[in-house]
Amino acid sequence: MFPYSEASWDVVDGAMFIGWGTALPGITTLLAIIVCIAVLVIGQRSETAKAKQYDK
Repeated sequence: MFPYSEASWDVVDGAMFIGWGTALPGITTLLAIIVCIAVLVIGQRSETAKAKQYDK
């Protein structure tokens, strides 16, 4: 079996993040920030449009 001969987690002694030391953590953090901001903006527009119906 890949990567070890046993199907057990006993041989894993540390974190196995293949993106460490590259731009991957920064890129994924930036994408998460962009998605969060987009959700907040879209939600605010939706709630403002719904509230305008009752402000007349």
